[in-house]
Amino acid sequence: MVRRAYLDWNATAPLRAEARAAMLSAMDVVGNPSSVHAEGRAAKGLIERARAQVATALGADGAEVIFVSGATEAAALALSGRGLVGAEVEHDAVAAWIAPELAVDAEGRVIVPEPGRSVLQAANSETGVLQDLPEGLAMTDATQVFGKLPFAFNWCGAEMAIVSAHKLGGPKGIGALVLKRGIELPGLLRGGGQEMGRRAGTENVIGIAGFGAAAEAAVKDLAEDVWSGVEKLRNILENAVAAAAKETIFVGKGAPRLPNTSCFALPGWKGETQVMQMDLSGFAVSAGSACSSGKVRASRVLRAMGFDDEVAGSAIRVSLGPATTEEDVMRFADSWARHYGKRVSRSA
Repeated sequence: MVRRAYLDWNATAPLRAEARAAMLSAMDVVGNPSSVHAEGRAAKGLIERARAQVATALGADGAEVIFVSGATEAAALALSGRGLVGAEVEHDAVAAWIAPELAVDAEGRVIVPEPGRSVLQAANSETGVLQDLPEGLAMTDATQVFGKLPFAFNWCGAEMAIVSAHKLGGPKGIGALVLKRGIELPGLLRGGGQEMGRRAGTENVIGIAGFGAAAEAAVKDLAEDVWSGVEKLRNILENAVAAAAKETIFVGKGAPRLPNTSCFALPGWKGETQVMQMDLSGFAVSAGSACSSGKVRASRVLRAMGFDDEVAGSAIRVSLGPATTEEDVMRFADSWARHYGKRVSRSA
């Protein structure tokens, strides 16, 4: 049996033990959070505890955290009908609601002349490139940076932020929109008036409990500086890949990046082929964002950065986490180098 190594943490992080325990406990709470009896109040208490946990982790006030089904719904709630602008490097869930007017430089950094009408990701999911968030920004996508680097809503300069639990070890299907006090925002889903009237529907108590526990655990990781160790592994990986194939292009390497993310391309070797070859060899990696219904296509993020279709179609993303080991990284690099060597031999 092939020994597997999971190197796709930006797509989804493994469920944390703390989140699993919180969810199992929440399953035994029977009440509807909107009910006024003891059982309902118990369910409501779980939600408010998790809201406080997420708010604390995000450097926000609890009243600013609105639970939704994930960052995609949060983006729709925040951006629908707003007429905001952004750049081509934004995630598809955000790009669907904005005009792609902002310029992007060769390192993936975005120029924002009018923050008040602009949307800007804190970190790119494909390249890991970090952005400087200007004061007064309309919204930031904090999905990738939350839990990996220090981030506080109250000093990031944005009026709104979106996050997703499964990127930091929480369950899938739960996220939040963080909304600065005083910002008026009509709900997309209307009905019972849950989530301060901004997101109707009976709350996902189990998912919310898991989100809160994961957020609290992520703060502890940051306090213990675990991601600096992950960054060292990322650098070991890139050095090994570069040694095996000197023509490899490391995307965004000249810019500040997430500590765990490496996006690299070998022109002419399709990203889709690399992903499949590495999967068969026991490694989970990706080609671009995971949110494209299983499709692998040339990255529009890399195109926006000025790379041609050959490079954009040859990129893969390796994203690590605290559970990744140096052995995982070196086994991946060795396997990738062997596939590269076979490719070179066939073309000789």
